[in-house]
Amino acid sequence: MPMVEAAGTLEVSIWRGGAEGAMQRYQVPARGNQTVLDIVTHIQRELDPSLAYRFACRVGMCGSCAMMVNGRARWTCRTHASRVIGADGRLGLRPLANLPVIRDLATDMAPFFDKWARARGRFQPKDAPDGAVPQEFHVVPPASKQRREADAGIECIGCGVCHASCDVVAWNPDYLGPAALNRAWTLVNDVRDGARQERMEAVAGDAGCHSCHSTQSCTERCPKQLDPSAAIAGLKRSLFWDTLLGRRA
Repeated sequence: MPMVEAAGTLEVSIWRGGAEGAMQRYQVPARGNQTVLDIVTHIQRELDPSLAYRFACRVGMCGSCAMMVNGRARWTCRTHASRVIGADGRLGLRPLANLPVIRDLATDMAPFFDKWARARGRFQPKDAPDGAVPQEFHVVPPASKQRREADAGIECIGCGVCHASCDVVAWNPDYLGPAALNRAWTLVNDVRDGARQERMEAVAGDAGCHSCHSTQSCTERCPKQLDPSAAIAGLKRSLFWDTLLGRRA
């Protein structure tokens, strides 16, 4: 599809540098239906090849192009510039919040995925030793409550938008965060998984689900329309009943 002819210019400010840096301004042609990722790509290809950023699929599947757009975490490939340009006619782009900055718009995602590991976000087959393959498939009825709860959050792709949008993560960097806790809740409801007790212990500490203030920014901004807030509430309820019924040491 041919690009629509330019209709004026946009003033775009982009974070340049690492943890210490500054915003740099660029003048970019304004085109019909251009996305924020189109704008960043134009700058990198035509104006400043040293600009660092991430993208892969460009069609809203991988989430790797996420960044802060006028102060809000978004997938830039799905964000049309005309819908997010401020009243002043400007566009400001920064790397995802609550994560270390490698350079420019690229963040270090290692702390984000480390929290998945801390929340025991890896499936552990119930009927097999750690790392082994179970001998038979476990039948999970599609209409069961556990299946519905597990399916509700299974489509998370780890883009980091909820993590960047979470006030609690900003206040407490040790907090596991919405994505890791959503993954934990998915596995807690997976009847095939055999690590429930360890997982519940992992999410019960000061950095776990009880630290959530339920502001629901993670749910509001999830590009996949998932509900991490509900998952975290589910973990809180489960921990309450586990304690009440003596299932926790």
